[in-house]
Amino acid sequence: MQTEGDDGYTPNQHQAPTLAGSTAVGECDGDVPWISYSVELTDPDNQSTGHTARLVITNGTESETIVLGELVNGTLSGRVLWPGASVDENGNPTGWPGWAFVNGEWVETDGNFRWTRGDISATIEVNPEVAVPLSYPPSTPQCATNPHNPGEPATAGLPATGLSASTLPIAVTGGALAVLGVVLLFVMRRRGRALR
Repeated sequence: MQTEGDDGYTPNQHQAPTLAGSTAVGECDGDVPWISYSVELTDPDNQSTGHTARLVITNGTESETIVLGELVNGTLSGRVLWPGASVDENGNPTGWPGWAFVNGEWVETDGNFRWTRGDISATIEVNPEVAVPLSYPPSTPQCATNPHNPGEPATAGLPATGLSASTLPIAVTGGALAVLGVVLLFVMRRRGRALR
């Protein structure tokens, strides 16, 4: 005989709201550092007291709170500039965390949210909250997350990839020798057949 509670259900048992599945990721797009986010609030018993999502970044000493926006049907997604980054009206980069434009050159500085490029932790908060892994996006040959000074390539400080001016003559010479070898092999085979 089954009694109340045998099915695992306990009357008046509430499920706490959760942000499981929510993410925040540092990304580089057009030499601009961004934070792409996705917030998913699961609240079966409608216990959450908030609907505004925030991203809190800290290094243990300093912190920054970024308001992401209002949840719609428990979800919200988009992207925001990394703290200290800026763009012009066309979306071109004009600032990076830890850098300042001084006397016509970009110089590293301890200000402008430099600390966000180091060891940080991040939390998405609505009520409830959830910790999310987040780190400053690294530069790649396709996308620089640091400024470059006039006359420098956009990827200054990155390892060179592909052919450079110093390796181009070697590559051309190697290619020419390979072609010459194929031609000589062809000529030698034709002569060998002709002598038979």
